[in-house]
Amino acid sequence: MKIDTSLTMPLLPEALSQAGLQFSVATEEDFDEIMGMSKDIYGGLDYLPTRYTSWMQESNRTVILARKEGKVIALESVVVIDDGETMLVEGLRVAPQERGKGVAGVLLRFCSELIKAKYPDVKVCRLTRDDQLRPKDFEKYRIITKQGILLVRFRAEELKLRLSELGLSGGIHSSLWPTTSNAGPVHLNHTTVDQLYLTTDLMKGLLPNGTIIQDWQPFKILRSNLDILFKKDIDWLVDDESNPTVASLCTFPFPVPIGEDWYYLNIDMFGKDLNLARQQFLYHLQRHTSTLKGHVMCQMFLDPPLWKPMADFCRNALKVERVKEYSEQCVVEADVI
Repeated sequence: MKIDTSLTMPLLPEALSQAGLQFSVATEEDFDEIMGMSKDIYGGLDYLPTRYTSWMQESNRTVILARKEGKVIALESVVVIDDGETMLVEGLRVAPQERGKGVAGVLLRFCSELIKAKYPDVKVCRLTRDDQLRPKDFEKYRIITKQGILLVRFRAEELKLRLSELGLSGGIHSSLWPTTSNAGPVHLNHTTVDQLYLTTDLMKGLLPNGTIIQDWQPFKILRSNLDILFKKDIDWLVDDESNPTVASLCTFPFPVPIGEDWYYLNIDMFGKDLNLARQQFLYHLQRHTSTLKGHVMCQMFLDPPLWKPMADFCRNALKVERVKEYSEQCVVEADVI
């Protein structure tokens, strides 16, 4: 299905316009070509292979392809959230041979114009980045929040044994935390999530800038956004349902193209108490490594001051390998003009 590009063609740089870029809505039939273009993207941790089909079914999502001479050279996805006021940009990728030519910027502008026409109530564009922001980026975007990124890898079978040695086997209690002062993390169901997030203000002060960040997606605390999140496989934890100090969301593990029997586990941690954050981290690890076999890349996002002690805990107590040094996840936004 071709999109009428007359709205945005005048905005295209002349060189790219003459190069013959065409835009189209992605379909399920485009999957193989997109994957061919996406080889080695995100260090082998690309989530798109497992989510592409579901993306095609989301009514609030638009996935646009850029083609050159009939071949897919770029993709961008935009999902409308926050009661229709925010366009969230995801999955942006450009074929290796076309990078550095301005294609991503052109595609972003095209999608912005398209979404504004389709969703006139959209006010801001948000995206989540893990690269270092440059001075010129601050001319375009304002920072909503930052989280430290801790990426570790391990074999599920080996970590399962290590957790058993630490007393975390068959339950959430562990010798690593005092059970007298805390009974362990509380697993929330959808009803208790509703009560805690929507009927009280307890989470607004706990979440970074009042933002629920789930697997790179930033959401305001709204009924419509919880409805989106409830369609996903997520574990919701808090330390205390009546007065939470630390909360976390864990996305169920899924396979990634880094290699055979490789999985990705995403944990978003909120709060500043290291011991409580460790408890919830261990809970998620125990719950999801109990059935996995193979290699796991586990990425946790947490308050920046907690990164170093949590990294030390991973190395010294869990004996897992840290993949990279400290980096940051930045949620940024710009007004849609």
